[in-house]
Amino acid sequence: MKPLRWGILGAANIARKNWKAIALSGNSVLNAVASRDLEKSKRFIADCYGQMPTPTPPKPLGSYEALLASENVDAVYIPLPTGLRKEWVLRAAAAGKHVLCEKPCAVTLEDLREMTDACRRAKVQFLDGVMFMHTRRLQRVREMLDDGQSVGSLRRITSAFSFGAPPEFFAANIRGDSRLEPHGCVGDLGWYCIRLSLWAMNWQMPKTVAGRLLSSSGNVPTEFSGELIFDGNVSASFYCSFITENQEWANLSGARGYLQIPDFVLPFAGGDIKFTVFNHAFSASGCDFKMEPNPRVISVREHSHSDATAQESNMFRAFTDQVNSGKLNEDWPNWALQTQEAMCSCLAASSVIRP
Repeated sequence: MKPLRWGILGAANIARKNWKAIALSGNSVLNAVASRDLEKSKRFIADCYGQMPTPTPPKPLGSYEALLASENVDAVYIPLPTGLRKEWVLRAAAAGKHVLCEKPCAVTLEDLREMTDACRRAKVQFLDGVMFMHTRRLQRVREMLDDGQSVGSLRRITSAFSFGAPPEFFAANIRGDSRLEPHGCVGDLGWYCIRLSLWAMNWQMPKTVAGRLLSSSGNVPTEFSGELIFDGNVSASFYCSFITENQEWANLSGARGYLQIPDFVLPFAGGDIKFTVFNHAFSASGCDFKMEPNPRVISVREHSHSDATAQESNMFRAFTDQVNSGKLNEDWPNWALQTQEAMCSCLAASSVIRP
């Protein structure tokens, strides 16, 4: 199979990570980077090439239109702001380019349906950029959830994803601009928590949702908590924030035990990524009350980042394999639609906590 030829539509900072992921995937090549400012494209390429040289540097382009018109590009990675993504996904599909779209994918669920429908009609693949969906660790977590013993029937999912932004962040970063990133921390961080909950529930949609907007800046949510209730009264709660220091943990509790992932979005640095299953045992003998944790650490040989085995490289490799198969993966756009629907529902149902 020929390598899939990629173009990056917009020189966003996250695209630097994916420059390396494309290079390490083994079946992809980056042929072009486009910005509305040609000099910005050139600087982006120079910076990334200096850290991760490729056999041939990608071509810098001064417009998104030029990239979509290129005969040397098969697929586009779109890290543009959420407020701009719909237009360029639609135009990419019309140009016959496969689409890897950053998240949150769209401003509204209706917009995302239009985007995925356009990709389906054009027979191009759509995928959102949730990297942890492509880690081998997730396969092992599924095995623990499904074996009936390690966790048992699932009852409760809790997760949190946050980072502590400095005060100037909201004035200088697009994530503080409600026109470009209207969902704020819920789209940027909560998307991952919601995705994990839906995945853990085997893509069952919640029957009810609730949300609490804990803080905001210029109409952009900066701290939020949400709750999803599934059939059988299985509950999932999440917390996301731009004003709470780094955390990215998940806890999945069941009738027989619980499973903890301390780094479910961005694996902690190293050559192995892990999670722990706990099956506590309580005993009482007279005045002696004892709780034993009985932890079982599951380790997966997979690098955390910047490696051919890392989740971001796996994502591009899987995308290319799917395109080369000649068939569209219908699950991928459906996962994005379900996540968008649950996220928008939480925001729509949210109340504001007043100081």
